[in-house]
Amino acid sequence: MPPSVNFHLWEPCNMRCRFCFATFQDVRRDVLPKGHLPAKDALRLVEQLSLRFQKITFAGGEPLLCPWLPELAAAAKAGGATTMLVTNGSRLDSDTVARLRGVMDWVTLSIDSVSPQTHAALGRAVHGKALPPEHYLSIAEQIRGAGMRLKVNTVVTNLNAGEDQTVFLRELRPERWKLLRVLSVEGQNTGKVEALDCPREDFEAFVARHRCLEREGIILVPEDNEDMRGSYAMVDPAGRFFDNAQGGHRYSDPILQRGLDAAWSQVHFSLKRFIDRGGLYQFGGES
Repeated sequence: MPPSVNFHLWEPCNMRCRFCFATFQDVRRDVLPKGHLPAKDALRLVEQLSLRFQKITFAGGEPLLCPWLPELAAAAKAGGATTMLVTNGSRLDSDTVARLRGVMDWVTLSIDSVSPQTHAALGRAVHGKALPPEHYLSIAEQIRGAGMRLKVNTVVTNLNAGEDQTVFLRELRPERWKLLRVLSVEGQNTGKVEALDCPREDFEAFVARHRCLEREGIILVPEDNEDMRGSYAMVDPAGRFFDNAQGGHRYSDPILQRGLDAAWSQVHFSLKRFIDRGGLYQFGGES
């Protein structure tokens, strides 16, 4: 197993990003009508994951819709794991940051554009209303003020590939900026993502345009489509490992029923791709 795992604990989301790699509509339809495990089962699962993984990333859906997220993060910390949150930022305010203080080591903000209009066109909006850049800048300061480290994830599509986000990222000051070329995942975003396709040369030009930020201490982590396939340890909202190595999601048996090792043996993972995409880095005292 790699040192880090992404736990997509919450299928519900308050945004409708057209490119979303992990909608989990299949999980909700076929396995888990509520779109998440009960709190006690999620807690048991996190306790097991923290025994084997050095870092647990809480993702979704939108994980900040989960009322017991701070308890899950505290359990991961108690097990010795570094904790990370991936969020669209819409539910982050001073009260939420205070609840996460001391139990969340990293916060990753999903930000794709400097333009609220582009965000709205991408579906990165709540009831059609996108967050302004000032909101992201404000919560970034609150995150740092609470002693948490900041990362940004950006999905590059044909709607934002021509942007120059240098000034905004310079103000935001994340430690790491992950750049993902929009990826089609069968059963997750097919039917909506095709119109957003970004040619490889446009993605590479976007990355090159922003390389200057590395001189200012922001580490760029570009991931093209092949970098993303089979290079993540991932757990779905039903508590199963899954992979995307063959273009769609393939799920293991539930971890709480079969155990970590048996469930892990049922999915594909490439350690080489994990290392090549920069999966090994200092994320809180462990590498």
